Amino acid sequence: MNIGVLAFQGSVIEHIKHIEKLGHKAIEVKKVEDLNNIDALILPGGESTTIGKLLIITGMLDALRSKILSGLPVWGTCAGMILLAKEIEGEENTYLGVMDIKVKRNAYGTQIDSFESNKVIEKISPNPIKMVFIRAPYVIKCNKETEIISEVNNNIIAVRERNMLATSFHPELTDDTTFLEYFIKDFA
Repeated sequence: MNIGVLAFQGSVIEHIKHIEKLGHKAIEVKKVEDLNNIDALILPGGESTTIGKLLIITGMLDALRSKILSGLPVWGTCAGMILLAKEIEGEENTYLGVMDIKVKRNAYGTQIDSFESNKVIEKISPNPIKMVFIRAPYVIKCNKETEIISEVNNNIIAVRERNMLATSFHPELTDDTTFLEYFIKDFA
């Protein structure tokens, strides 16, 4: 399977290593044409504002939105969650705006407020999953069609809707490929 990673900025290499570890082909997605060579796409963590601007500059924003709305499986981690959201608290503009969620940016605070957590997420695995939160967002509102997969401290940190998965945390910054395996099995 060809799994793309939007390769403008952020934790691109870490996602690529996880994809290859599971025996799939990782493709760096940098231009519109690259979207034709993938079966699924990961929007990595990083700076959502920067990634959003680069989607516009490269002309990829509308093409990517169209692909996702047509069924391309997509997983947004941290900044990727923000890119997918239809609403961002306190902001008028969004990026892809395809997932019916409202997110809060930097919800846990600044870089020094970053943290790790271990949690069993029954839908994903019976084993605890290590989650790394770095200036992470979380979901503050979602519709009935959006399934809440997990919460930490009463904050929604993982959701799915149709062909889309979004997590506040960075599974790619651990050795655990459980969430990637879930994405591949259930979405791709």
